[in-house]
Amino acid sequence: MRTQLYSASKLVALAVAALATLFLVACGQSQRPTSAPATAESKAVSTEKVFVEFRGPWAFVPDPKDANSLLAIAPKAKSHRDLYVQASNQSTLVSGVYDLSLPAHTGTAAATADPGIAQAKIAAQSLQRALDNKSARYVIRLPKPEEYVVAARSRSRLGATYPPDASTEKAYATAVSLRYNVSSLNEFSLAGAPDSGAFNPLLLQVETPMIRFVIEPAQDDDPKDKCDTHSRESFHHLAMLLGLTLYVDFPDNPADCQSKDPQSARPAKAEAGESSPLDRLVALLAGNLVEVQAASAAGGENPVSDPRLLTRRGDGRSMADYLAAAMYFFGKPGGDCKAPVIILTPTP
Repeated sequence: MRTQLYSASKLVALAVAALATLFLVACGQSQRPTSAPATAESKAVSTEKVFVEFRGPWAFVPDPKDANSLLAIAPKAKSHRDLYVQASNQSTLVSGVYDLSLPAHTGTAAATADPGIAQAKIAAQSLQRALDNKSARYVIRLPKPEEYVVAARSRSRLGATYPPDASTEKAYATAVSLRYNVSSLNEFSLAGAPDSGAFNPLLLQVETPMIRFVIEPAQDDDPKDKCDTHSRESFHHLAMLLGLTLYVDFPDNPADCQSKDPQSARPAKAEAGESSPLDRLVALLAGNLVEVQAASAAGGENPVSDPRLLTRRGDGRSMADYLAAAMYFFGKPGGDCKAPVIILTPTP
């Protein structure tokens, strides 16, 4: 009798153990579907933010031939240095049309932009004329961004009459970054068709999340002038390229700046023989002391006869040596363009 009871209890214990095992297996299987999607989701959101920044006299407009693309367009003028693109590596670009390719990216295109970015309308024919104006413009084609981010601001006035009314004054964007969510920092490249010569596709090394397209002034404004002449001229070149009736003015400039503004109908002509400090520097570095002497005569300076301008404290080294060293160490002019960046809306 005891043997039968023992056998029955043993069978019950085995049955309980079997049921417990089945329960644990079932629980483990029920938990797996919830953990698998979480892993997939974490991989899906593994993205990098990259900013493509534009500095200089730029305008953005939807690509008339591709609804998913954006065009950045800027004038090529003698008052500017050549456009250059910069990541961890960089390259100078001549006038032409270029395509910036990005790795796989997610997110929807921005429907609106920061109100600090100037807005304007452009006729379709005017846009096409600007795009066809070879040797006078740069065009960068790239995907529409997820966001327009203001990278720099400056107070100015902007309007369709000159001078623009004071009511239009605000801190307009003078540099803009386009933000993208990309799958990696690899596979950024620039290709395109320059207006002259050939261009080998450039693989951009993006080690920090920034690519910059920069147009710098060929020379800085005269600090004594205080008229932001370069910024006025830059915006004028942009407006003329695009066929826009728009003008810019700067409230912190002296009132007489308007009389010599390149945007105005009759800007005052520079006085004969007037030369900027940089013109004198270039002439001096080139060894053309006669030109320097002629340019400086009005100011009572004679760089040929005045040893203070040719040597420094009797060390025998010429001023040209010091200026050349300064140009080497300090590089390009650092003046930022204060001309507003524009987002354009095409009209029929």
